[in-house]
Amino acid sequence: MSEVRNEDRISKYLSPRIQSMMFAELSPDYLSRTGALEILSGVAVPVGIEGNDARGETDLKNIVLNMGRVIGADPYFVFAEKYVEFIKHATGENAAPMLVSEGAHAADMGDFEDACMLLRGALRIDPKSKEALYLYARVCKEIYEAEAQDGLGDEEKTGLFKAESSETFELLTMIHPDFAMGYYFLGYAYLNMGLYLKAKLTWQDFLKHSAGSEMETHEMDDQLLASLREEISERVEELEEPVEIELGCNKIMGGDFAGGRDTLARFKEGRYSEWWPLWYYLGIAESSLANADAAIEAFKRVLRLSPSNIDAMDELVHLYEATGDTVNAEKYRKKIGIINRNLEEEKNDSRTIN
Repeated sequence: MSEVRNEDRISKYLSPRIQSMMFAELSPDYLSRTGALEILSGVAVPVGIEGNDARGETDLKNIVLNMGRVIGADPYFVFAEKYVEFIKHATGENAAPMLVSEGAHAADMGDFEDACMLLRGALRIDPKSKEALYLYARVCKEIYEAEAQDGLGDEEKTGLFKAESSETFELLTMIHPDFAMGYYFLGYAYLNMGLYLKAKLTWQDFLKHSAGSEMETHEMDDQLLASLREEISERVEELEEPVEIELGCNKIMGGDFAGGRDTLARFKEGRYSEWWPLWYYLGIAESSLANADAAIEAFKRVLRLSPSNIDAMDELVHLYEATGDTVNAEKYRKKIGIINRNLEEEKNDSRTIN
C-alpha cells in the first residue's frame, strides 16, 4: 500500500489540472496484452490532455505519466491506488525515476505545476526517493517565490507552498543525511523564517557534508561546489550576531527576562538597532521586570520602525492602564481600532475584486 499524507496542503492548487485530461477505459484486448486486465478492468485512465493533437493512439508511456500527474495532483483520486499498481506493473523499478525525469524536464520548461504533480506522483511510488524529494522541494520553492513576487500573488498559496518546500527539505535531510544540497536550501528556508540558529547549524551541516569525500562526486562540478561553500561560510559568519539576538529573544520567551534583556541590550546600538523585534522583546522583558518607563520607550521604538504594529500598541495600552495614564491608553486603543478597521476594509475589497 503506498503512503498518502493525512493532510495535503497544496492539492487544491494542482487538482484543477486534472479537469483538462481525457479519461477512457482501455479495451480488454489491450489490457490482456499488457497484463493489466485485473488491475484496470472497469477503471477509467487518463489517455491524453484536452486540446492536444490526440489521434486515438494508446501510448503506454503517456498513460503512465498522466497517471503520475493524477495521483500527484489529487492523492485521494478515486482510482489512485489502481494507478499506482499499474505504474509499478508497467514500469517496474523505473517507475519513480521516469516520473522524476519528466518532472525535471517540466521544471526546466518552466511548467512548475506540472513538475510538481509528476514529482508528487514519484513520491507516491517511492516516498524516500532522494531525487524526487529534492526536486519537489525546489519546485515548491519556485512556485511560492513566483507567487510572492512584487507582493501581488495569493498569500495563502505562497504560505502553503513555502511550508511544503521547507518541510520537504527537512524530510530530505532526515532520510538522506549525507546529501549536502538538502542542507543548503533548508538553511535559506530557516533564514527566511527568522530561525537564525537553525540556519547556522543547518549550514554547518552543509559545509560538513560538502567537504571532500563526504560529497557525492556526481552532484556538481568542483568550481560550483567551491563557490557554494564560500557563500555559505560567509553566511555562517554573518549569522553570529543574529543568533545571539535570537537566543536573547528565546530567553525572554522562556521567562528569563533579566538574562534576555542583558543579551539584547548589547545590540541597542549598531547595525541591528533598526530591527523592530529587538525592541519588542526588550519591551516585553522590561515590562515583565516592572520597568514601565523602559518598556514604554521600547514599544514606542517599535512603532517608529513598524508604525502599524498592533502587538506593540496593545502592550502600550496595558502599560498605560497599569500606570494610570488613561489618556495614552485610550490613544493607542483608538489606533488599534483604526488599523483593524482598515485591515477589514482591505479584506472586503479583496473579496470584491476576486
